[in-house]
Amino acid sequence: MDKEVIKENKEENSEAVENENIEQNENKKNDKKEKSSASKADKFKKELDELNDKFLRLAAEYDNFRKRSVKEKSDIYSSAKSDVINDILPVIDNFERAADNSEADFDAYKKGIELIFNQFLGILKKYGVECFGEVGDKFDPSMHSAVMVVQDDSLGENEIAQVFTKGYRMGDKIIREAVVKVANS
Repeated sequence: MDKEVIKENKEENSEAVENENIEQNENKKNDKKEKSSASKADKFKKELDELNDKFLRLAAEYDNFRKRSVKEKSDIYSSAKSDVINDILPVIDNFERAADNSEADFDAYKKGIELIFNQFLGILKKYGVECFGEVGDKFDPSMHSAVMVVQDDSLGENEIAQVFTKGYRMGDKIIREAVVKVANS
């Protein structure tokens, strides 16, 4: 019986050792999984931090670009206004000279005004501004403003009979509509 008890004790001890070994192996595996999980979490946190940093830098760059664009637009607008005024100043100087010339006869004065007018039209042409709205043109409600209508058999249908103020456009943009009298509409 002692041999049997010893044999049973050995078997129990052997099972206990085996269970302990299994438990230790499982603990090692769990430790590895925990270390691996912690390692993955650290890796993901690092990647997240890097992406967040990139995002913040990109947002800052965009904000700087937006501010720079607004400033450039303002500078261009100011520069364009300055260029136009600089081109108009000689016209004003010529008007002042004409007004100060009280000794000129009517024909010389008229010729001077015509030269100033042509100088001013040259400036408008330089900036791509064209006038429109001539007698005989077809009436176009997108470009002309009809303030009067007249029945005249000598003129065609929807033809401009009289121009009160000329219209001006720059490219396709209408700056000011021509104010006209329309015949036979």
